[in-house]
Amino acid sequence: MVKRQRRGVLVMIKTGLKPNLPYAGILVVGAALLIVNAGKLSAGTLLNYTLILVFGYIAAIIDIRTKQIPNSLVLAMIAAWVISMTPQLFVSTGGTVTLLTDSLLGFLFGGGLFMLVYVVSRKGLGGGDVKYMASVGLYLGFSGAVTTMLCGTVLAALTGLVLILQRKIGRKDKIPLAPFLYIGILITVFLQ
Repeated sequence: MVKRQRRGVLVMIKTGLKPNLPYAGILVVGAALLIVNAGKLSAGTLLNYTLILVFGYIAAIIDIRTKQIPNSLVLAMIAAWVISMTPQLFVSTGGTVTLLTDSLLGFLFGGGLFMLVYVVSRKGLGGGDVKYMASVGLYLGFSGAVTTMLCGTVLAALTGLVLILQRKIGRKDKIPLAPFLYIGILITVFLQ
């Protein structure tokens, strides 16, 4: 019995690592974008961008594998945002209040618009995507949430259309949205 468990663990380790390797380049691109923009960004913004790139990467991988975004990941994103914002309130109160307001607008807009699509499309969009986009809005603010949503959803729609035309998926099939939103996050970070 122990041998089977060990084999199972080895199989999980072997199969668990291999599927992630092709996607590692996406995280490297995000890190490169941060390095390029590091001189232009404040320490708080740089920290927020680093956190959203890491969380976004994790969400994209999980969404590719399971076609869902777990609540625990969204809660971790929100908790990390609160922890990263707290010291900023004491260092630069005026600038942080502006950033906090922009973040809350991003949260409401990103989550609100996706919630509207979720309701109107009769769950054509996943509930995890709604919560994920709301938490992305915390990190990127209102304009960043708009850019991320626009780029991510357009890329997802174009990819879905190509896959339908190639008859690889049907019209009712679902594709994971988080990887496309992650590309939108990368574009947003690059444009900032």
